[in-house]
Amino acid sequence: MLIKKPGDIRYSEVTPKAVYFDRRKFLAALPAAFLAGRELLSPSARAGAAGKFPTLAKSPFSTTEKENSLTDVAHYNNFYEFGTAKDEPFQLARNFKTYPWTVSVEGEVAKPRKFSIDEILKLAPLEERIYRHRCVEAWSIVVPWAGYSLSALLAQVQPTPKARFVAFQSYYNPSEMPAAQHAGIEFPYVEGLRLDEAMHPLALLCVGMYGDALPPQDGAPVRMILPWKYGFKSIKSIVKIRLVEKMPPNTWNTMQPMEYGFYSNVNPNVDHPRWTQSSERRLGELRRRPTLMFNGYADQVASLYTGMDLKKNF
Repeated sequence: MLIKKPGDIRYSEVTPKAVYFDRRKFLAALPAAFLAGRELLSPSARAGAAGKFPTLAKSPFSTTEKENSLTDVAHYNNFYEFGTAKDEPFQLARNFKTYPWTVSVEGEVAKPRKFSIDEILKLAPLEERIYRHRCVEAWSIVVPWAGYSLSALLAQVQPTPKARFVAFQSYYNPSEMPAAQHAGIEFPYVEGLRLDEAMHPLALLCVGMYGDALPPQDGAPVRMILPWKYGFKSIKSIVKIRLVEKMPPNTWNTMQPMEYGFYSNVNPNVDHPRWTQSSERRLGELRRRPTLMFNGYADQVASLYTGMDLKKNF
């Protein structure tokens, strides 16, 4: 019989403590749980992704605002590889294979490396961070994400003194993502940050939400969450991270530079050319609420932009 050592066991193979001590209730509830879960996770995600996480540490960065429901968040997405309508990714990403998965970290680093998703899951303690998330289209959500600060991953590869920016690239395969040909943007999707932004504790390397693995339509198996920036900066389904000396291209900034800046910090004083950014609508609500500077995270991140003209550097 093969006996695995603790270091060989993936999170997906760990039986939660509560399940182990209450197996009969678990077995009785299994059919209902399966029927509910299959609508949110693809077969490939259920088979190989992290699954239900062990108890997550509660992050002090979390907001106390009311969370949106999983149903809301999993059925209303911007993920142009799987369609441009908000309800299309839920339908078209169902069979997206998210395991096995590798993220290459390279460029201006002393120790370039490829990380498997299992290595990413074990690299640092996972936290639950309840973040406000603001879309450039003036709607917002509150979600309990799971992950840890990106700085933990970048420390493993040791950025060199030449590293000033971090470039990200999403997975793209036209045969798996046929709807992308109608999206009107170039693929693979790319994004970027200044290195100090990427190293900020709020910059979350995200592997889950609502205590479970990310659904495919929400960026499985690993994505970024940058709560003080507009949502399109929080790149999904990452396959490559490259540390570079010069400012990297960003998909929307390249396509429409007058509408989407490199920084894209949430700023109620800088409107999008086609709509106001001074107010927003929380998903599931009819009323509008005032937009907060840096999406309410000014105390944590405003110092990153000291002396900058935030209307010019939008």
